[in-house]
Amino acid sequence: MQKTILITGSTDGIGLATARAMISRGHRVLLHGRNAEKLEQVYTELTGQAGNALVERYVADLSVMAEVAALAKAIAQQHTKLDVLINNAGVFRVAEPTTIGGLDVRFAVNTLAPYLLTQRLLPLLEKRGRVINVSSAAQSPVNTEALAGRLQIPDALEVYAQSKLALTMWSIRLSQALKIKGPAIIAVNPGSMLGSKMVKEGFGVAGKDLAKGVDILCRAALTEEFSAASGQYFDNDSGQFTTPHPDALNPQKVTDVIRVIEGILEDL
Repeated sequence: MQKTILITGSTDGIGLATARAMISRGHRVLLHGRNAEKLEQVYTELTGQAGNALVERYVADLSVMAEVAALAKAIAQQHTKLDVLINNAGVFRVAEPTTIGGLDVRFAVNTLAPYLLTQRLLPLLEKRGRVINVSSAAQSPVNTEALAGRLQIPDALEVYAQSKLALTMWSIRLSQALKIKGPAIIAVNPGSMLGSKMVKEGFGVAGKDLAKGVDILCRAALTEEFSAASGQYFDNDSGQFTTPHPDALNPQKVTDVIRVIEGILEDL
C-alpha cells in the first residue's frame, strides 16, 4: 500500500538516500530542504528517477519556528492524511551557532523544530501512523538554561548530544501521552559515524556506508517489526531496542525539558 511520507532534511545524506529508497518502493515522498535551489535540483532528479511516482517539495528553515509552523500548514493544505513523518534534519557544526531569536541552532533544529512540526501534524497522522525521530548514540544531560538560550555551550559535540537527548526525551513522553490513540513515536539512532554531510563536515572523515541508516529508517517507518514500538529507542549500532540515556527515563527531568520547550514555543 502506498504511503505518504514526509522526510525533513532530504536534500542530502541519509535523508536523501532514504527518500530515494521510499520512492523506489512506490511511496509518495514529501521532500524538505532549507535551500530552495538545492531542493529543486533534488526534486528534478527524483521525479526523473521515479517516473510517475508522486514527489513534492517544501522549503523551510527549521531554525526559524515560524517557518516550521508554515511548513506544517502548507502540508496540511495539500494533504488530509500523513502516514509517516521522519524528523531527520539535524545540524552539528555550524558557522553561526545562534539563531536570530537567541537560541542555539542545534537545539532549534534538532529538538524544537521536530517537536513543533510533530505537534502541528498530529491531526494528519492517524492511529497507525508513525513519527520516526532520528536520534543519536551521542546523548548528554540537557542543560535547560542552554536549551532556553540563556547559556551558550562552546563545545559543538556537547550541545549536539544534549539536543539529541532532548529529542529522545520528548519522543518517549509524547508516546506516553498519546498511548493507543497513536501515532507511534519512535526514536532511532540510525548508526554512528555514517557517511553523511554532517559527519564529513563535523569530523573530517568519509564515514560508513549510509545504507545501514537507510535500512533502519525504512524498517522503522514501514515494517510490522516496529508496529508496537511507540515510546521505544532503537540503537542501530547494536541492532536492537535498548535503553537510552537514563535521563530520558527520569520523569522529572523529562518534564523540565518539555516545560522549557513549550515555553520557548509559546514565546515565539
